[in-house]
Amino acid sequence: MSSPAPSPLPPKPNFGRRLDEFWKRITEGMELNQLWAQFRSDTRASYRFYSKEIDPSRTAGMKPGRRFLFITEQFFWAILEKLTPARRVLLLLALVLLIVGDISFHGEHTSVDFNTRFYGGVLMFLLLMLEIGDRVVMKRDLQIAKEIQQWLLPATPPTVPGMEIAFITRPANTVAGDFYDVFARTGTDNSWLMAVADVAGKSMPAALLMASFQASLKTLSTTSVSLNDLVLGMNRYACTNSQQGRRFTTAFLGEYIPDNRTLTYINAGHNNPMLRRAGGQLERLDVGGVPLGILPDATYQSGTVALNPGDWLVIFTDGVIEAENEQAMEYGEDRLLLMINSGLTLTPAQMLHQIMADLDRFVATTPQHDDITCLLIKAV
Repeated sequence: MSSPAPSPLPPKPNFGRRLDEFWKRITEGMELNQLWAQFRSDTRASYRFYSKEIDPSRTAGMKPGRRFLFITEQFFWAILEKLTPARRVLLLLALVLLIVGDISFHGEHTSVDFNTRFYGGVLMFLLLMLEIGDRVVMKRDLQIAKEIQQWLLPATPPTVPGMEIAFITRPANTVAGDFYDVFARTGTDNSWLMAVADVAGKSMPAALLMASFQASLKTLSTTSVSLNDLVLGMNRYACTNSQQGRRFTTAFLGEYIPDNRTLTYINAGHNNPMLRRAGGQLERLDVGGVPLGILPDATYQSGTVALNPGDWLVIFTDGVIEAENEQAMEYGEDRLLLMINSGLTLTPAQMLHQIMADLDRFVATTPQHDDITCLLIKAV
């Protein structure tokens, strides 16, 4: 009786397949043009980050060669000062070893050649590993902060009588200083609060103050105070956390009553929202006062408008209209209004998608330098 034939071994992946899998893991499936665009974006962001330490006024009158050496020196110190003292010494030692190259020791009977570049490279690799470790820990903490921030913002628009709503936010960094919300106010007869705010600054400091803004808004909205008193209370609270006005918040707050379709609002130093009437007229909601957190005794005026069927209300932060392209041109309010006028038959969600697509086409590969938030309301 013949023995059964041995089962064939699974084919081993060839070198080309392994290389392809390795490349896809490294690039996460990105094409070369996408990698190049990401590299350009990262390079520009790094240049802006380190160039903040350079005073351009000090280069006035310098000869080109001297000016190049001065800027190079300033960039070197800007990079060096971002490291801990121990890592600065490690970096300097690595640079010295890389520059020195070969060292020879000649004795009476022997000679020894010592290649310092290898050890300089090892020290550079060690420094890289230390910096990557810090970055991974920071990224993990920022990701947790991002998730917490997402819990503070509404995921889907609420159902408000007489309104269709859409909103979006894009942080410039992992976390943002922009805030938006639309929610029913408790303790009142069928009224809704809406808010869009922009904390001065970006990243973690702005995100922490944004959370503080959200907490004060939610707390004060449960009381039976008027919109004016609510904003006054938020301003007093903001002043206790604003570092003498350096961390202020621009905000647009409104209270909408569906029964009579009226919106009472206060604009606290925010970009003036656009109210595009069904008949084509444009109104700017500019009544209010100074940003929150600047003056503890500031006063605020309120405005009132009626939202009739076919009206569009566009509330946005300056990250939308101040988004720049490669020629340093801003997106601007005129282009935003043009997008509104060209899509009046769309739903707010469709309109918002159209605006963000146009914004992406405009900025192309230019890095986003500010948080972007937009809230669209269509009266129905």
